[in-house]
Amino acid sequence: MSYSLNACTPKAAGQNRTFTWPNLDNAALNTKYLGNASASDWEYSGSPKLKDGNVILTMPKNSVGTLISSTHYIWYGKIAADVKSSRGKGVVTGFILMSDVKDEIDFEWVGSDLENVQTNFYFQGITNYTNGAKLPITGEDTYIGWHHYEIDWTPEAINWSVDGIVKRTLTKKSTWNGTANRYEYPQTPSRMQLSLWPAGRASNAQGTIDWAGGQIDWNAADIRDQGYYSATFANITMQCYEPPAGSGDGHLSYAYVEKTGLESSVRVTNNSTVLPDMGHTGLNMGTGNSSTGVGASEGSSSTTLTTSTAASTEFVQHENNAPGQLPRSVWLVAGVLLVAMIIS
Repeated sequence: MSYSLNACTPKAAGQNRTFTWPNLDNAALNTKYLGNASASDWEYSGSPKLKDGNVILTMPKNSVGTLISSTHYIWYGKIAADVKSSRGKGVVTGFILMSDVKDEIDFEWVGSDLENVQTNFYFQGITNYTNGAKLPITGEDTYIGWHHYEIDWTPEAINWSVDGIVKRTLTKKSTWNGTANRYEYPQTPSRMQLSLWPAGRASNAQGTIDWAGGQIDWNAADIRDQGYYSATFANITMQCYEPPAGSGDGHLSYAYVEKTGLESSVRVTNNSTVLPDMGHTGLNMGTGNSSTGVGASEGSSSTTLTTSTAASTEFVQHENNAPGQLPRSVWLVAGVLLVAMIIS
């Protein structure tokens, strides 16, 4: 979604993991995370909490909830977790895979319907209201009881399982779009996300509010008794499958090499994922990280920019400015605008 592929940073390739939560030291605020997946397993917004080794997503009154995203990406694989969803109309809990081009595979729990879990998928964020399906839950409802949820994602099919039983299967071949000449199937590296969000917030689209069961009651019992809506996750696991054949011989990171956003757009590289600060981009990863441009050959120490990209780098590279100082080009543009305003 950037003006240049080279401006995007590579993303850390996943590892087989079982995540534990003795504390929140392995999670970084999303405003501070700079791509070092070795130091942080997760980045988050909102206010997660811990109890009995489990992670609790919270949504206090009038907030936008909590989102926790894995810093490692998987390119086909399996994710699983034990979940107790939140409850209440307008309150939605999510356990999903999401790629940087908005390929998405979902489990979602609508708080007004605790007898079912919803499944969905998206290709590059394109809305298709026929992609969703409800799966009934056996035993205790999704708020009271623990249930085990699993997404098994391969190049050929996606399986959604509940409590060890496959409840839904989507095949890649069923997603063929003859007009666009492509499979509209999730196919790009994705990270695991845990979320609790206010789909029934009054400012949301009416269709979203209706899907979520209505507007949120910010004075509901959960808000009064504990100060927030909540959802709990435990036994979170990630299993990574082999990347597609011909996608590169690296093992550290994923990078896009062209803009179609298809499986063929991605390469597995050994490029760094770490930025020195928020003022840098993939065009200038900082000292010792110059091999990160997606135009560079894997493992090389140079970055290849197109003419149009090179001409634009002044606006995103800050290496010639003192810390906290804006680039000269920004001051120039600001000066021109100020003069124009005075003249007018």
